[in-house]
Amino acid sequence: MTTFSVPDMSCGHCTAAITKAIGALDATARVQCDLAAHKVAVQSSAPEAALIAAMEQAGYAATPLPQA
Repeated sequence: MTTFSVPDMSCGHCTAAITKAIGALDATARVQCDLAAHKVAVQSSAPEAALIAAMEQAGYAATPLPQA
């Protein structure tokens, strides 16, 4: 699972838009949005760069966080 910081994510519409954008890239992706922490965790076979691009195309800047 890859976790991203998405500081612009601030409401339910944001989480839905991000989830939809990633789902369009990889229909089998699992997306977990933590609205309070402004983080999105994604389990997907898509490359990290493609996930970032999908979120950016939806209007949200995303930065990968170091793996714990």
